[in-house]
Amino acid sequence: MTLRKDSGGSMELGECTMNPGYQDAEDGGSAADPVEKNQDLAEEYTQIKPYAGMPKEVLLLYSSQARYRVPREILFWLIVVCTLALVALTVTVIALSPRCLSWWQASPVYQVYPRSFRDSDGDGVGDLKGIQEQLHHFEYLNIKSVWISSFYRSPMKDFGYDVEDFRAIDPLFGTMLDFEELLAEMHNKGMKLIMDFIPNHTSDRHRWFNLSRTGDPHYKDYYVWTDCNATAPKPNNWVSIFGNSSWTYDDLRGQCYLHQFLKEQPDLNFRNPHVRQEIIDIIHFWLGKGVDGLRMDAVKHILEAEHLRNEPQVDPKQPPEDVTTEWELYHDYTTSQLGLHDMLREWRAEMDIYSREPGRYRFMVTESYDYHEVEKTMMYYGTPQVKESDFPFNFYLMDLPQNPSGMWVKHLVHLWMGNMPKGQWPNWVVGNHDGSRIASSAGQIYVRVINMLLLTLPGTPTTYYGEEIGMENINVTDSQIQDPAGKYNSSASRDPQRSPMQWSDDTNAGFNTNSNITWLPVHPDSSSVNVEVQKKEPGSVLAQYRFLNTLHQSELPLHRGWFCYVHADANVFSYLRELEGLGRAFLMVLNFGKESAITDLSSIRELPDRLKVLMSTTHVNSGKVLQKSHIPTEVGEGLLIQYSTHTRFNPTHPDQCSVSEKACYLSAVDILYKC
Repeated sequence: MTLRKDSGGSMELGECTMNPGYQDAEDGGSAADPVEKNQDLAEEYTQIKPYAGMPKEVLLLYSSQARYRVPREILFWLIVVCTLALVALTVTVIALSPRCLSWWQASPVYQVYPRSFRDSDGDGVGDLKGIQEQLHHFEYLNIKSVWISSFYRSPMKDFGYDVEDFRAIDPLFGTMLDFEELLAEMHNKGMKLIMDFIPNHTSDRHRWFNLSRTGDPHYKDYYVWTDCNATAPKPNNWVSIFGNSSWTYDDLRGQCYLHQFLKEQPDLNFRNPHVRQEIIDIIHFWLGKGVDGLRMDAVKHILEAEHLRNEPQVDPKQPPEDVTTEWELYHDYTTSQLGLHDMLREWRAEMDIYSREPGRYRFMVTESYDYHEVEKTMMYYGTPQVKESDFPFNFYLMDLPQNPSGMWVKHLVHLWMGNMPKGQWPNWVVGNHDGSRIASSAGQIYVRVINMLLLTLPGTPTTYYGEEIGMENINVTDSQIQDPAGKYNSSASRDPQRSPMQWSDDTNAGFNTNSNITWLPVHPDSSSVNVEVQKKEPGSVLAQYRFLNTLHQSELPLHRGWFCYVHADANVFSYLRELEGLGRAFLMVLNFGKESAITDLSSIRELPDRLKVLMSTTHVNSGKVLQKSHIPTEVGEGLLIQYSTHTRFNPTHPDQCSVSEKACYLSAVDILYKC
């Protein structure tokens, strides 16, 4: 309201509005025309500037003036343009960015054989708590992926690979609570746990087998049974991995059952849909607990031909009754049968359900020794349309000791790289719980250069416990043999490569300090070859392994760049790792021969004339500057050379180079992009 004076000088109240056009006309009058009102308003406020708390009529009046309107419109359109540009840039970056590496691609896989890693309770056998006590070792090495071999409840006829209960931990290794605590602690430290999965067979003490023996209607066909009797010839000539017939007569059922491994490991019948569902349920059980990956054991044996025909003999002239080993037959009917890959893809699909959780991809790796039939191994990658395993284990480098030379190593590397489907991810294994330690089979002199090879090749390396310090096989007498395979044939014993881990020069090499019991003898060299001693030596096998692993994970050319063959001869294998757009690359010169060598790479014009050694496995040679025409190496020496260049080798040598997924580096904004 406002006070106003009438013509007679008296005061009266009036409505407090600055726009008389909004007032009702008195004496039946109508509202003023809006245009006229705005003109009146403009005249009324020509002397008044904008002020805080002004009514909306005044605000609207001034906001329509050019000096206020134009900046506002410019700012609005700038925001629109910037938003659109940001969206376009984001879409472009996403579209051009290569796929990020998953956790199983970014770190070596470290295999722990639980019986031999660390004994926490003094019974002489390693256990889950012992593994948890040593997680700091993986942190020290910058290991993010840990594969733990079988720890299921088992009668231990094959040390855990004869499973009595797929949902229980064997008391020898601890309890389910111990496992859950280990898994939680690993996840807290940013590590992933891969566990063994053993689908082909169970223990003969498994509940399913006992029910199948008695003819239970539901479990009757859970295993592969066929008619035979105790005295007549076996159903066919199939032999087990451990030798002799794959068939054993069961007195209770009155039939023979199939076992491609020990007779205490009967094969499951995967042509029974109930068996397939049981296995899927077990996969869900462990993934539901948070396990990050599964290693599918002995997958090529999962299915057998239903007709049960005799397999062809390698030597047709050999008397059939003399065929007792797997090497004497072509396994046309007991391995890699039609339907195998469909089943593996089904398991992969089940695992992918759990991979939908952000940051929790579930990894699947398959184990299949296909030897010279590398094309069979490559099938486990799946197809471009249907995914199978992330990779099948590559065991070909385990043959390196057969012929130590540069040409032989190149052949073994190319056996995988030359046959791997386009766009897939390679991997490398030089030792495991079934094969001799590489330090013993190849020789201690080659341990360092083999580690350099593993950690500079493209893909994921697998390290068997102890390889990072150069552990060797132990000598096991006949009376000390623990391995069931060794009890059948002492020369086939796998005990030598399973000796206790060498942590320190304490009692039992630090494997067990609570008692003087170890399930296998500790290696005599453990006082000098152990983790604690090598931590103090800058040129030790352990120090070099740690340096190479850290470099592999931090340098783009090493973990996702091009791989190019440069040179191979009787002694030296040499290759490049480079990335488009990055001003540095790496040259490896590795001597696997039996004599020192001088390598001449002067024909490689993409290399600078002078090369500086970033690391040599012979510690005193690190830092040396060499001419590319004269690169000396001793037996078992490896050189890692970093050099600066903007000239790439791969564009002019496409037949010598490969990469899983091509990417380029843009230094201006420090990003990778597809190119």
